[in-house]
Amino acid sequence: MAEVQLRGMTWDHSRGYDPMLATSAAYAAAHPGVTITWEKRSLQAFADLPIGAMSDSYDLMVIDHPHVGEVARGGQLLALDGQGRDTELAALAAGSVGQSHPSYAFDGRQWALAIDTATPVACYRPDLLDHAPTRWDQVLDLARQGQVGFALIPINALMTFFGLARNMGYAVAEDPDHLLSADHGAHVLDLLREITAMLDPRCLTLDPIGIYEWMGRNGKAPAYSPFGYGYTNYSRPGYCTHPLVFANAPGIGDNGPRGTVLGGTGIAISARCAHPDIALDYAYWIAGDDCQKGLYFSSGGQPGHAAAWEDDACNAACRDFFRNTRATLDRAWLRPRYDGYMRLQDQGGDIVHACLRGETTAEQALAALDAAYRESRT
Repeated sequence: MAEVQLRGMTWDHSRGYDPMLATSAAYAAAHPGVTITWEKRSLQAFADLPIGAMSDSYDLMVIDHPHVGEVARGGQLLALDGQGRDTELAALAAGSVGQSHPSYAFDGRQWALAIDTATPVACYRPDLLDHAPTRWDQVLDLARQGQVGFALIPINALMTFFGLARNMGYAVAEDPDHLLSADHGAHVLDLLREITAMLDPRCLTLDPIGIYEWMGRNGKAPAYSPFGYGYTNYSRPGYCTHPLVFANAPGIGDNGPRGTVLGGTGIAISARCAHPDIALDYAYWIAGDDCQKGLYFSSGGQPGHAAAWEDDACNAACRDFFRNTRATLDRAWLRPRYDGYMRLQDQGGDIVHACLRGETTAEQALAALDAAYRESRT
């Protein structure tokens, strides 16, 4: 067999990079003559790089599901259905955590396979707090005591804005003219501005990794974070000085952990890949239950397959992260994926962030969000 070399692109964090190295090495060992190499970019650079640009240079790509609307129209990716693997595809759909698997389906085709899943969940320092609050009023009580911190850089501010709206059952991006109603939007911004005023200002400069680094590696740090895309790494032995315990996100009133914005990543294949059969074989293997609860997790990954979330060994290795947050994942909201949505996301985060910094009023922020939303749909 001739030498086959595939190139992949992923994001620069141990959770995004290490499992790709480990699975590629294992796949190469089982398939002599195949080499899969991975490159990485910072999380922001990864998010900013257009899929079309990646598909010109890479065979395999780890992508975010909000991009699928643009790639479905652009033809940059290989559709993963209709490739003679219908039984495997059905098994992956059945093993989806929440909407992780269908989040990569668009226009009747499957554009990636979920290998990682996440949504904003809560976490706490067990040496500082006995348990996680379940209601927003309890979160506010902790905030008044200076015990709360969470990621509020622009993208996370927007995701929290969406998540609180959906927790209360407010319609988001369903009206072609308004992202959400003025009354609903004002209510959510009021909730966010109220708690932001109680937080350490550095929260407006931190992403979830920054919050977990702060909480996990410093003696003096917030005891609790209500919303942040979960990272099992910070619950694993030896990863940080103060291991964190993750829990379901709080709800407004008795709404429970619903409406947080689904995240995670999927593995996709470039339409230009010269060896699609091998790329497909590798992609289906790493998305499957055995690899997900085995090598993928043990090498630092955060699986998207329910087999790992339900596995005793996986849970024991990260302080029951999966069992503790499963309800939040299963009830997470799938954000819009239309071609153009990413423009709204890029602009919307800055708009909400400016409001939380006190630079604009809620009315001004909502008008700007509506304008950005309408522009993104044209």
